Amino acid sequence: MDPVNDTPDAVESFAALRTEEGRALLAALRDHNPADELATATRLRRDHPAALVSAALGQARLRQRAVAKFGAEDAYRMFFTPNGVEQATRTAVATYRAGRFAALGVRSVADLCCGIGGDAIALARAGISVLAVDRDQLTVEVARANAEELGLASLIEVRCADVTTIDTSPYDAVFVDPARRGGRGRIFDPEAYSPPLSWAIEAARTSAHAALKIAPGVPHEAVPDDAEAEWISDGGDVKEAVFWFGTAPKAIRATLLPGPHSLLGTGLPDPEPGKVGRYLYEPDGAVIRSHLVAEVAREVGGRLIDETIAYVTADELHPTRYATAYEITDQLPFSLKKLKALLRERGVGVLTVKKRGSAIEPEELRRKMKLSGPRSATVFLTRVAGAPTVLIGHPAP
Repeated sequence: MDPVNDTPDAVESFAALRTEEGRALLAALRDHNPADELATATRLRRDHPAALVSAALGQARLRQRAVAKFGAEDAYRMFFTPNGVEQATRTAVATYRAGRFAALGVRSVADLCCGIGGDAIALARAGISVLAVDRDQLTVEVARANAEELGLASLIEVRCADVTTIDTSPYDAVFVDPARRGGRGRIFDPEAYSPPLSWAIEAARTSAHAALKIAPGVPHEAVPDDAEAEWISDGGDVKEAVFWFGTAPKAIRATLLPGPHSLLGTGLPDPEPGKVGRYLYEPDGAVIRSHLVAEVAREVGGRLIDETIAYVTADELHPTRYATAYEITDQLPFSLKKLKALLRERGVGVLTVKKRGSAIEPEELRRKMKLSGPRSATVFLTRVAGAPTVLIGHPAP
């Protein structure tokens, strides 16, 4: 849900973009270079109103940013607000979640805090009818336009209202995506979300099925006893956490996209740490956030390198979808001088730096190494049995 931005001027400027003249401008700006924006604006203002040119340039920038989340085909047909681009669920994640709803037999969803409609679009494409609600008039106009532009208006009803006033009883499920950004940036306290997480949880409990999208950094202590908690990554980047109601209470799940590949928690205790073996496994971020590193360690027959570090090591290679494996060639106590000498001896010029449990920043390390050479290597700055350690290796075949 966008912060309130429903000034008449903003709504009117957006409406102008959907006129024939506005659409022509947007089409012309599809591939424009933002570095040339001043010259482009000067040229376009000779034939078009200055306010429309400004709005079109802003929308063109947003569409270019949105390609990463929505793909070019949709992004250049859709409309966005700055907060909408930032907060919208990327298509891969929204499509996965819509699939979970559909598998539960859900045919209608009340999408509360719908933003510019990313999740509503995915739900509609899964054949689910949607009531999409947001309190911001401009955001609602954008969401409605997106439903129309993508041919989904028959499945998506968009309504401008305070989500706390919506009767969700006619719908099979509820989806809530509270705003996690305010005037000062990202909000970390779930009770400072808009609406607060506590309200969203109670709203979810009124429906047979529900999902609450929240920040992936949510503490496990905040997971309701009657909810399933799922952490989702896409292409290795953790995107969000979701509380599911009406599925599997107290279940913990890490889901990796593309796939999907889901790892379910089994309540395993963390394995005992031990010496570094031939292979090091870096669990996916969703696995780490969901506290399922022990499940990965069991899958690969491994152990931790340190009781506080989420790296798993093993003596043999066991491929897993839930971690990236590296073959370790060297282990040495942390020393920049010794590391630099070893890398130069090996002819390493391309260095990938990963860290966990170290204060050294990767860019700082690369700068200090001053390397050149034909070979590449991966360096892990970490702790082994409590001692600052450097591990050197390369991705396992």
